[in-house]
Amino acid sequence: MLGYLFSAAELRDLFRRLGYDVDDEIWRRTVDYYLKRTSHGSTLSGLVHAWVLARARQAEAWTYCKEALEQDVADLQGGTTGEGIHLGAMAGTLDLVQRGLTGLETREDALRLDPVPLPARSEYGFSLRYRGHWGVRVRLRSGQVGIGVPDSEEPPIRVVLPDQAVTVAPGETCTLVLPVS
Repeated sequence: MLGYLFSAAELRDLFRRLGYDVDDEIWRRTVDYYLKRTSHGSTLSGLVHAWVLARARQAEAWTYCKEALEQDVADLQGGTTGEGIHLGAMAGTLDLVQRGLTGLETREDALRLDPVPLPARSEYGFSLRYRGHWGVRVRLRSGQVGIGVPDSEEPPIRVVLPDQAVTVAPGETCTLVLPVS
């Protein structure tokens, strides 16, 4: 559950403050341990696992994301969709796509992104409000991310990727190449 609630960087800092050293290898082993022991009996299970894998083993996150998206629509549990969709699972899936798969965080006066690599020929996008800018566009394609800031009187925004940082002024669009995973 901690991997659902906090990014790897936040977890490292939290555990360090508690006197424990949790490096990437320990986190991967912990994820592996629980993946082998989870029954996936809930529509929320795939959603939570996709979040955790988006932060631990990015390439595998899409499998669980797809499952979470299909749970209610394809009635994977057999007969429950007629009763209605699981609104929490659907809202969580939207959050997974917008924040989990993009690695979107807002900290240290920056819009931070660390996207999960997309499957071939995939792309998606959305708009968000950030620091007074309504409609900041985020568009992900295989190997790149585009950021568009609508024209306004607000100051430019800082965008940080794992290997680079840029400032995007109002009225500008920037396309950044993502690091190869």
